[in-house]
Amino acid sequence: MEKIKAVWPLVRWLLVGLVVGVGLWLFARTLRDVPGLHNIPFESWYGNWRAVLLVTGLFTLFVLGFTRPRRRGEWRNAGLATAFFISLFTEMFGIPLTIYLLAPFLGLPPWVFGMNESHLWAFALDRLGLLPLHLGVSLVMVLSMGLIAIGVGLVAVGWATVYRGRGQLVRKGIYRHLRHPQYLGLILVILGFNIQWPTLPTLLMAPVLIVVYVRLARREDEELATFFGEVFLDYAARTPAFLPWGRGRSSLEVRQRVSEGRGALGPEAAAGSERG
Repeated sequence: MEKIKAVWPLVRWLLVGLVVGVGLWLFARTLRDVPGLHNIPFESWYGNWRAVLLVTGLFTLFVLGFTRPRRRGEWRNAGLATAFFISLFTEMFGIPLTIYLLAPFLGLPPWVFGMNESHLWAFALDRLGLLPLHLGVSLVMVLSMGLIAIGVGLVAVGWATVYRGRGQLVRKGIYRHLRHPQYLGLILVILGFNIQWPTLPTLLMAPVLIVVYVRLARREDEELATFFGEVFLDYAARTPAFLPWGRGRSSLEVRQRVSEGRGALGPEAAAGSERG
């Protein structure tokens, strides 16, 4: 058991390195791809249920493994994120419901939308005469893969940093710069996929998920402020929650909410889904 405990930190960071490395590799590959070099036709691209199951399973394991939901509300949020990925990858590789609904309004048959045309933001730029389709696909892929790679990295690094902080306020590593890197990472992943492959369900779910993570971060701040007191409030005053320009103001808001008695009491308050 002692040997396992001694080796586990190394294994944990190797796992993080693998996840971050894959994200960077995919982003670098996107940068190297020649715009519009390949475009798979509608009938060959869709109906790939093996890809649906594989990619959905990988991202579900990623969310559950790196966010470690414990309480009922955390499982609900993880369920929403999982539903987002199921909906996204079902339309990306399986049945393009959004394209079936959108095509008649454009006066086009659905089978016009091959792999490149199904990048709907790129398709819109092309139809509006702003950017040729192959360049639009390159643009949305670079932007989306950049956001996804950063988001996945934040979630993985945050998990490894906070893992051994049970009962303590973690203020080292990535948490020196952001209070909620994992929630920010999940938000970036959601935004990235909606740039890469927008669908009606994911566009509707994205604002809900973002609000959920922002509210979860605020609730966690209240719990940590109640449990750690001035130590956390001082930390919050120096460290932004998500973005650098949020520094300081959020600390005053947390202090006010806690003083009004809305913070959770007891040691269980330190067991938030991100800062357990």
